[in-house]
Amino acid sequence: MEDHDIAAAEQNNDSTGGESENTSETPPINERMAPDLTLVLIGDPASTEIGPKNILLDHDEQTNVEQFSSNLYNLCGRHICVINMLGLQTKEIPLNQGVHAFVLLLPNTLHSSQYSSGVEWLERTFGRGALSYLITVVTHETGETCESALKELKTNTEFNQTRYHTCNRSMMDENEVLDLLEKINIMVSENDPQSYTGLCAENREQEGHLEDKSHEEERKDSELKTNKTGTSDEEVSVKENISGNKELVKVSEEIKKKNVIQKQTETLLGRLHLQDKFQHKFPPADFLQIHPPVKHHHVTSEKDLAQTFLHTLMMLDYRARYIPVKSDSPEGTHPKTLRVIDITEKDFSNLGALLRMGAGTHETEQTHVHPMDVQMAVFHCSDSFLKQMMITKLSQCQYALPLLVPDPVTMEIECPLWTFRQITKTWKVTEIKDGSNIVTMKSVPVCKAQTPLVSFFRLGSLSVSKSQLMNTLINDRHSTFFHRNCPGSTKSRCLMDGVAEIAWYCPAGKPNDAFNDCIAFCNLHGDALSIEKQRDILTEKSSINIFLVSSLQRHEESRSLISPLFMSHKPLICLCVDDSCYVVKTKHGKYIMGLQDRSQSDISEELKQIIREVLSSLDGSSLKPSFQLETMAQLSGIRVDESDPAFKKGKSAAKEIMDLLSKDNMDISNIKDKFLPYQGHLWHQWIKIHKELYHLKGDIEKEKCKKQQELVNIRQKQCAASGELMELFIKSLSLLPTKDKEYFLKWIQILVDDLSTDDLSGILKSYDEKWSEILALKNKSEESEVLADKQKKSDLLIKKQSELEKISKKLQSATFGLEHIFREMGQIYEAHRAIEGESRHTDWSKYPELAAQLMISGHPMELMDGDAGHVPLTWISSLLEEVIKKLGDQRVFVLSVLGLQSSGKSTMLNTMFGLQFAVSAGRCTKGVFMQLLKVSEEMKKDLKFDYLLVVDTEGLRALELKGTTTGCHDNKLGTFVVGLGNLTLINIMGENPSEMQDILQIVVQAFMRMKKVKLSPSCVFVHQNVTDVAAAEKNMDGKRRLLEKLDQMAKLAAEEEDCDAECFSDVIEFDVRKDVKYCAQLWEGSPPMAPPNPGYSESIQEVKNTILSKASQAAGITLTQFKNKIRDLWSALLNENFVFSFKNTLEIAAYRKLESQYGKWTWDLRSNMLTIENQLYNRIENGNLDKVEVNYLKKESHETCETIKKEMTTYFEDDQEKEILAQWRGRFETRIKEFHDEQVSTVKRKLDEVIQQKKACEKLDDKKKEFEDKLLKKSKELAQQLKDKANDEEELNKQFSSVWSGLVTELTADIKPIEDIKLEEDQFTILKELGFEETFINDCKKNGGYKNISRLGDYSGYVKQKKQKRILKWTFKNALSYENQQHIRSLIEKVENESLHAITEKPVAKSGYKLAYLQEAAKQVKQEVDNFQTKENYTLKKEFTVDLILCVFSESEHWILDSQNKFKMKHDPLIYLQNKKTQYYSVFRSFCKGSSSAVVLGELICEKLKASTVEAVCNKTVIDLAGVMRSNFPAFNGNRLNLEKHVLKSLAENENFDDYITYIRKPRRQTEAFIKAEVKKYIFTDHKDEIVNKLKNNAEGLNTLVINALSTATQKVQTERGDINMWLKKFSSLLKGELTFETISSQNFSDIHDFEFLKEEITKRFTSINHKMSSLSLDKLKESRLKPDEILIDQLCKCCWVMCPFCAAVCTNTIEDHSPDDHSVPFHRPKGIKGWHKSGTEEFSISFCTTSVASHGKFRPHDSEESFPYKEYRRAGPRYANWKITADQSKLAYWKWFVYRFQNQLEEYYEYKFQGRGEIPSEWEKIPKEEAIRSLDEMC
Repeated sequence: MEDHDIAAAEQNNDSTGGESENTSETPPINERMAPDLTLVLIGDPASTEIGPKNILLDHDEQTNVEQFSSNLYNLCGRHICVINMLGLQTKEIPLNQGVHAFVLLLPNTLHSSQYSSGVEWLERTFGRGALSYLITVVTHETGETCESALKELKTNTEFNQTRYHTCNRSMMDENEVLDLLEKINIMVSENDPQSYTGLCAENREQEGHLEDKSHEEERKDSELKTNKTGTSDEEVSVKENISGNKELVKVSEEIKKKNVIQKQTETLLGRLHLQDKFQHKFPPADFLQIHPPVKHHHVTSEKDLAQTFLHTLMMLDYRARYIPVKSDSPEGTHPKTLRVIDITEKDFSNLGALLRMGAGTHETEQTHVHPMDVQMAVFHCSDSFLKQMMITKLSQCQYALPLLVPDPVTMEIECPLWTFRQITKTWKVTEIKDGSNIVTMKSVPVCKAQTPLVSFFRLGSLSVSKSQLMNTLINDRHSTFFHRNCPGSTKSRCLMDGVAEIAWYCPAGKPNDAFNDCIAFCNLHGDALSIEKQRDILTEKSSINIFLVSSLQRHEESRSLISPLFMSHKPLICLCVDDSCYVVKTKHGKYIMGLQDRSQSDISEELKQIIREVLSSLDGSSLKPSFQLETMAQLSGIRVDESDPAFKKGKSAAKEIMDLLSKDNMDISNIKDKFLPYQGHLWHQWIKIHKELYHLKGDIEKEKCKKQQELVNIRQKQCAASGELMELFIKSLSLLPTKDKEYFLKWIQILVDDLSTDDLSGILKSYDEKWSEILALKNKSEESEVLADKQKKSDLLIKKQSELEKISKKLQSATFGLEHIFREMGQIYEAHRAIEGESRHTDWSKYPELAAQLMISGHPMELMDGDAGHVPLTWISSLLEEVIKKLGDQRVFVLSVLGLQSSGKSTMLNTMFGLQFAVSAGRCTKGVFMQLLKVSEEMKKDLKFDYLLVVDTEGLRALELKGTTTGCHDNKLGTFVVGLGNLTLINIMGENPSEMQDILQIVVQAFMRMKKVKLSPSCVFVHQNVTDVAAAEKNMDGKRRLLEKLDQMAKLAAEEEDCDAECFSDVIEFDVRKDVKYCAQLWEGSPPMAPPNPGYSESIQEVKNTILSKASQAAGITLTQFKNKIRDLWSALLNENFVFSFKNTLEIAAYRKLESQYGKWTWDLRSNMLTIENQLYNRIENGNLDKVEVNYLKKESHETCETIKKEMTTYFEDDQEKEILAQWRGRFETRIKEFHDEQVSTVKRKLDEVIQQKKACEKLDDKKKEFEDKLLKKSKELAQQLKDKANDEEELNKQFSSVWSGLVTELTADIKPIEDIKLEEDQFTILKELGFEETFINDCKKNGGYKNISRLGDYSGYVKQKKQKRILKWTFKNALSYENQQHIRSLIEKVENESLHAITEKPVAKSGYKLAYLQEAAKQVKQEVDNFQTKENYTLKKEFTVDLILCVFSESEHWILDSQNKFKMKHDPLIYLQNKKTQYYSVFRSFCKGSSSAVVLGELICEKLKASTVEAVCNKTVIDLAGVMRSNFPAFNGNRLNLEKHVLKSLAENENFDDYITYIRKPRRQTEAFIKAEVKKYIFTDHKDEIVNKLKNNAEGLNTLVINALSTATQKVQTERGDINMWLKKFSSLLKGELTFETISSQNFSDIHDFEFLKEEITKRFTSINHKMSSLSLDKLKESRLKPDEILIDQLCKCCWVMCPFCAAVCTNTIEDHSPDDHSVPFHRPKGIKGWHKSGTEEFSISFCTTSVASHGKFRPHDSEESFPYKEYRRAGPRYANWKITADQSKLAYWKWFVYRFQNQLEEYYEYKFQGRGEIPSEWEKIPKEEAIRSLDEMC
């Protein structure tokens, strides 16, 4: 191996971060010989695992440099060189030696085309001859085979199977590698020559061709070169550089130097792993992500240098400029291991030789990368936006910035003007006027700043550091310019020579300032003698040129360069390093100063003096030069980055907008009013009216409608405004390509900030002056003792404060930035959306999509309007919806920050994450901004979310808000921000107790509110600007004091929020040791020249690590949830009482989803128990079961229970809302257990009743059997007698009837038939017994008042007036008060429910009806009415009692008759026998016709099975049908709220007022009626065919069961030689409880022995029966024991039915007893629907309770004399305290439509009027039914 190759190999080893120990006996470098074998690996890099254990390839360097393989040497003892060219098929890299084998590596999953492309590339690159040296290796994973790969390869004509090998992808198997080497050896021996050198020959031919080139060809090439590059006629050659583009290069000393630089650059980029980034630049997005924590102090490998440099720089740590490469091991303190030279004792005799050996050794060692090479490499590999960020951060770190930069490839000089655009410099100028110093502050964008420029140049090699000397002039405590004595400096650097850096000195307005105005200093790196272009540019632009030379006397070249400069008028300073002369000055401002034997401080001070003197002499002179960065674009011979087309397009579009803004030379404070009209006066007026909606007084609904119309009018006025500015902005935003759009936005930001900078500075100055005057007046006023003086000063103070207020408003108007344009987009969208509704075909409708693209690309978006303090919910919701469309509903972790104004919140976030929150020039953050920050792939394994969403806020206690707002604004902001964040950073600046008091009070109250509304964010306190963050004792004391303050604030907040809390940890989980962080002060010294403190960056990094640690334990929330959270928080904050008004949409949605799941789980349990019940019922009826055990039921349902438990566990642990769901887990698990236990006990009770009934009927059943036996016997005997008359049907019928009658008479002789009941007679009897006259009862019956008593609107007709005065609470037209009306309604409802329940509990179906049942109910009704009258101050007429009793009788009548009919059918033998006559006549006929006993038995069995099968099929179908409807029917497949919504829709569609009244008065009854109607419609109309098919399928299933039972029973009897009795028992038992089967006596069929014939007979008959059943009528379902509607009613109506105390809306919780959760419903309605009216009038109340609770109104409960404010409705008693009624501005249109639609019916029903204060608003009349129904969906 050649020396340079060995060096390269060593360089490669160093660049990968150190060497690994090699214990093999690999020959030392100096003993190595030419390789025995040279292998080139080509193909797919994924085909092998490169690493130290890979025998064939243990290095991953892709290069043409040969690497001796120690692994192969250890394996076979041969020197084998392996060249790794895997994956380099797209590049043509020449080799320097012969190659024995090209090894083409392919993965096992290859396609034939991959092999073909590899062969083509080899031929194209190395020539056709290279194919003879090709061997193909297919690699595979362990356990795989390669047959398919070989089969594919054989299809290629070039493929040679003898030169083919397979091996494991790891290449660690020695046998496999040895086999491969053997095949290579065979190939080598077969080839002639044995190594391929065709490439080298080609190179030689090319070189010879160049040498023999004719003069004419050289001339032509030289002309071509001149045309393309403007160079002279010189010899050229074609080469390829790292840019991938071929260019013509001069073969000269300059070109050689250029080639050296290019090669050095390639090497540098290789060491830094940046080769691919030279063309494909780093975008900012690569760094604006959540990455793993950065190591501040070192990296372990050079490949990490670039990334670490950028990350550290983004965190404002100026130590980013030098990051050493060290090992993480304790002993690894060097970038590479020390080299040891073995010497002997005799070597000491020749010290010179030893020193030469040391020197030679040093030359071969590779030094670490120069820090400035890292910076410039990153600079060259970054796109323009990242460059700009990088340079901005370097400027903040007080480092010099690249002004002129040679391109490392083309050597073209570039001025990166764009990178300076975001930098603003602030300084204070000191001027002497009238004998006093006047200090003026200036803040100017650095590109526009006009300053003197002082440039430094070095001529030749010097012993003094020019850069270090410049640092002493600017900041002697900070290395603004990197110099030779800085950490990490090395002699070798490749990217800095020719770079000119610039830095600005900015005075602080203090006496010790080095200069009294801003000065730019420029430093040309390298020897200025050889850097002509940059030197000429700078000498021309500079105000003062300073040259450092060794000696003008001894250095001829330097003297000849400087001589012309001495002749010019421009000031010149020559610093002679090797001369010791004092300062020599000429008349024309030329200076020469010797530096030898002088201290650096002396030199610095003298040089400062000279510069001040020169600049002072130029003041006022026409010759005074002034440097401005922007003028660099006017220079020829250099390229300015802003001249690129993308820059120009973006700037052109931005300039168009700026031209519009500056067209009329308008004052900045008026620009927003003219060009952004949507966010002006009208917007503020809209907000004011909108807030008033939450504080309504008087006629609430009218007032609300009026204000809503005012809001619409304002929106219409906004829509009428024209916006030329926004049209231009949106046009550019929509049409420009992505890259151009980014430039456009950045230019807008830059130019708008430039526009407002000067005006803002003036306004801020006026504000400061006026504020100072007010403070002085206040102090004087306090000191003054004379009352007249005090009054005078007070008037003046008021005047000054008024002036300050005007300045504050002007400041607010003058603040103008890109965020205001985005805000205008939002306002345009909101206004048009409010007027025109949702549309996708208008310009404004595209705004959210445009904004979403910007937000995704990293732009901050305004969440809360900073000027108006309002959240535009419509805009924000639409924006986030568009983000969700583009990204998906990603999970985000929301990090918010809260702190006082100017406490460094935005700086902290920008430092922490490298962000750039939108801040207008000269202003702090206003409002609330949000920005998305992507989680990097490497961090996703630790974090459970995809993005960090950072929320930055305006400062609390903002000075300019004083007088215009109060602490209410801060409390709202604090609550909003804390509520939004998963984690809130509370930022505290300094240790001022009063400031801490302010913020802690707001923070604690915000967290207290979060606790009360069940939100649980976490917090971290960041204590900034702490002087000694390392003092642990002091910090612990500070934490203790902070905790004491927090505890104190917690107690105060608990009192204010009516909450129990003794300390802060009662409010939020908080660990003062972990959750309080101290940060060093931001600046290391005094601004403006102070760099940021590295300790600050480290502190912020620690805070960031704490945040990520906490975030790793949380799943965050989805973007949809974040959107809803914004709406919930803001809607609640608009109300006075946040806690009562907060509606947690996330929690509500999670609970509703859980309710739906609960419904599914309970249905699974119910369905399972129904099946079990059905089977056991059949077994009981079959006589196979006489006792049901609870344990048996639990055992049968155990599997279903376990399945549901697993589903519940999975749901609560894996659902994305599991954190929210956790609070209900225990409760729902308990509910499911209780539900199951309840189902078990219910089924047991039902089955026990069946068993009891079965036992009660045993006597009757025995008689039935006796009858059947006798009948069969008689039939058989008679049939023998009537054989001859078998065809005489009439005679047979006559004879059978005779026998039948005799048997019936005989069997029923001692049984009394069950008589029909006469309910009407019983009712009269009962009423007369209670003392009511018969005529009176008849009158009541005829009037029919009892039919509507429970639905009346007015009960005044039932009240008998007394003679006492004021016996009623109040009366109107002899009417009852609303309260008394409600009492009577409650009585009726109570009596009805209790009486009906008592009656339906009676065992009528088992034991029959008894008169006593109704007597007991009637007495109970009368007793309740009598008790009621003793408590009231009025008397009810006796008509009321009679009507109420008749009502109970009427409502129970159907149930009694139905139950009695069931009893009669089951227990009356005559009915039973009558039903059996036809069946037994058929049997009799069969006997007469000579049928065998088997045929008759078969007929008998089939007749019994027929009825049983119909019942079984219907029951099975009913259970299936109920399950299908529960799962698929929209009204039944959700939670209780979903059912309620469909009930309301149905009512609206039918428009039946009586149904509405039933719903309002008895919601459960109407809901049950709805379920019954929907089930009926589903079965008999909508899904008729589907149900018929289900019946058919179930019938087929039972047919299969019967056929199988027949076969099994027959087989068993035949096997065991049994009789008919055994057969019947076996057959009955095999029906498995699926069918009821009445026992048949075997004594009449003992002659049956052919069971096969019996089976066939029954099969034939039953199949026929089953075939008829396929056309079974759906009406049979009505006769089924189980009813689908009843099953669904049991499932769906077992929920909460508590009604709202105001409007009677029903709680929609799916759980019946859902305490401790409050009752709630989204469907509240006007209180008048329930009968509320204005006290003392007949005017209906039309206000919604959801509006009332936000108003200042009061109400009086029915049972109280005290009035309560609606806002404190929970205090009115238990009925009110358990309801959560959230203010929603009564948005639900449904009930407004209802009131207007049924206005007349409501007035007639309640006998009140919609007039006066109860007049229906005109807006309600405009609501169509369709909109009313649609509003129900919106509320769900």
